[in-house]
Amino acid sequence: MKPNYRKIYQDMLKLEHPEKLKDPKIKELLKKLNTTEDVLNFNEKIFKQSKESEKNNQKLKTYDKKTMLKLLEYQQKHGFSTSYMSKKYKISRTTIAKWKKTFEEEFEKIKADKN
Repeated sequence: MKPNYRKIYQDMLKLEHPEKLKDPKIKELLKKLNTTEDVLNFNEKIFKQSKESEKNNQKLKTYDKKTMLKLLEYQQKHGFSTSYMSKKYKISRTTIAKWKKTFEEEFEKIKADKN
């Protein structure tokens, strides 16, 4: 069972920033909270964070399988190095390498299906 991020963020915004719930762009973004990537992007746009809190939150991030595969596909499509991806998405190189190893077979299937 996965958390209902839409409801969680609606409640948070009601309590902390009720004026933001009136913004049509934010309403639209709330409707599109399906993947981990969507949630992380939404959180970044809504709540500006200090460098220290961003650093602490980075340690607690988790990615679902769909997002992991999407990032790996993006890396391969654009020919980015693991170092570049780790800096861009603030994920350790070791983590990205582990994803590649873990999802190697599935990633190959996805590539074959697209060709």
